[in-house]
Amino acid sequence: MCFRKFHRILRKVAIFEDGWTVRFSAFFVRIFPHSRKSIGFLTCNCEIKMRHSKRMRSPGIWLDEYSWEERMECRKRKRQDSHSSERENKSRRTHRHHKTYEGHYLETRNLNQRLDSRERDHSWDMACDEDSHESNCKERDRDWHHYSKSSARSNRSRRSSRSRRHRDRRRRRSHSRHMSSSRRSHHRRKRSRSFEDDDEGHLIYHSGDMLRARYEIVCTLGEGAFGRVAECIDHSNDGARVALKIIKNIDRYREAALSEVEVLKQLNSLDTDSACVHMLDWFDFNGHICIAFELLGLSTYDFLKENNFQPFPIDHIRHMAYQIIRAVQFLHKNKLTHTDLKPENILFIESEYDMEYNREMKRDERTLRNPDVKIVDFGNATYDHEHHTSVVSTRHYRAPEVILDLGWDHSCDVWSVGCILIEYYLGSTLFQTHDSKEHLAMMERVLGPIPTNLLEKTKKRRYVHRNKLDWDVHSSAGRYVKKHCKPLKHYMMSKREDHQQLFDLIEKMMEYDPAKRLSLEQALRHPFFAWLMFKKLK
Repeated sequence: MCFRKFHRILRKVAIFEDGWTVRFSAFFVRIFPHSRKSIGFLTCNCEIKMRHSKRMRSPGIWLDEYSWEERMECRKRKRQDSHSSERENKSRRTHRHHKTYEGHYLETRNLNQRLDSRERDHSWDMACDEDSHESNCKERDRDWHHYSKSSARSNRSRRSSRSRRHRDRRRRRSHSRHMSSSRRSHHRRKRSRSFEDDDEGHLIYHSGDMLRARYEIVCTLGEGAFGRVAECIDHSNDGARVALKIIKNIDRYREAALSEVEVLKQLNSLDTDSACVHMLDWFDFNGHICIAFELLGLSTYDFLKENNFQPFPIDHIRHMAYQIIRAVQFLHKNKLTHTDLKPENILFIESEYDMEYNREMKRDERTLRNPDVKIVDFGNATYDHEHHTSVVSTRHYRAPEVILDLGWDHSCDVWSVGCILIEYYLGSTLFQTHDSKEHLAMMERVLGPIPTNLLEKTKKRRYVHRNKLDWDVHSSAGRYVKKHCKPLKHYMMSKREDHQQLFDLIEKMMEYDPAKRLSLEQALRHPFFAWLMFKKLK
C-alpha cells in the first residue's frame, strides 16, 4: 500500500475514541492517545505492519463504521488464529525463503543478460556484490514481515521483538561496513588485475585499456594457440588503427615471438613490394611480447566461411594465387620457409564486397571488390641454416615428405600453396582428415600412387607394407576415402581453358617428389598467369 493511499484512508479518521489523534511522517505513522498506550505502524517497501498492541488488533480500527460487536468478533478470530501450529508457520517461512532466493537468482541472471559481452567479466564482481546487498535487504524485509505477524501475542514477544530490532540495527550497521569494505577491496582488485594473466597465459584486457600509454584496445580480432590479436588505436600515429598481436606469457610462445620479430625486421628492410604484412612496432608488456601490424581485412578462410563456403571466382583465384606465390618466392629468396601456409594466414588488404543474388543456388553471394592479399604469421618461419623440426604445417596442407619424415625444404610451402588454391576453387578443404595414414590414402586417391622410392626411404614403417601404403580399401576408413575423394581432374567444374590451366598448375605444385615439384619461379611463368601478365604489360 503506497503512502498516498495510506494517507487517504487515515484522512477519514481524524479523531478516534478516547481522543486519539493522528500524526504521520514519510515512513512511520503513530497514533498517540492521551494515555501512555500507543500504536505504531511500520512501512517498509510500501507494506504496513502493526506492532505491540493488545488493544487494537482489528482492521476495523481504520473504519469508523465498524461497530463495537464487529471489533470484538474480529478480536476472537485473532485469538483463534494465534493458536495455529508452528509447523504451518515453518512451512510458510520455508516457502517464503524459497521465493526470495529464486527471485535473487533470476535477478542475477537478468543482470548478466543485460551486460555487454565485452564488459560482463569485468562487471561480474560488482554485480555479485550488488546482488548480495539486495539479497540481504530482502532477508531483512522478510524478517520484519515474519516477526510482525507473531510479535503481538505476548509480553515476551514484545521483548524479543525489541531485541530483534537491536540485532537488526547492528546487522545493518555491520552490513554497511562490510559493503563499504567490499567496494574498496573490489576497486583494489580492479586496479591490480587490470593487466593480469588468465589460466592459459593470455593477457586479460578490456576495451579502452591502454598499453604503454600509446595503444588503446578497441576489440579482439582473433585468438589462437599463440595468444590474441586485438584492434587498437595508435595514439602516437594520429589515431591510426593497428592490429596488435599479444603473445601468451609462456616461454615457448615468447621465444617463437622473438624469432618472429627478427624475421619481420628483416622482411621490413627487404620487402619493397609489400607482399608480406609489415611490422610497425613491438615491445614486451608484463612478459607478453606484443607486435603491432598494419590492420588488414578478413582472412581468406573467414571470407569463405561468411560466404557459406562458396568458391572464389576463377579470376579472383588467379589474382590471389599470383600474389601468394610472389610473396612466398620472396621468402624463399631470403632463405626462409614459412611452413604454415593456409587460408587463415592469408589476409585480404580490404575485405569489402558486393552482394549478388545467385539464381542457381537461390541465395545471396558476396563478391570481393579487391582481391589483393598479404601473407601473415611468421612465428613458424624457419631459416635454411636453422634446425628443421620433423613436423611442420597444419594437417590439411602438410606435404607428403613431412608425413613420411623424409625431411623438408622450401618445396613444402609449394605443396601448401597447391592445397590452398584447390580449396579456393572448391570452397572446402581437399584432404579432410586428422589421421596421417588416412591422409596418405587420400593423396593416393586424388593424385595416384605414392612413388616407391619415397616409401622405401620413410622412417614411418608403420605406414608401409611391401613398399606400398599399408591401406585396406575395403575397411570402413577405406570406403570413406573412396566416397569423399576422387581423382584431381574430376573436381574440375568447367572444361574452359582457364580451369584446365589452374588444375595443371595445382597438379604440378602437388607433385609427390619434392625434387620434381614445381618451383615458385616456374609457377609464376605458368600459362595460368599469362592473361594477368598481359594485362599488366598493357
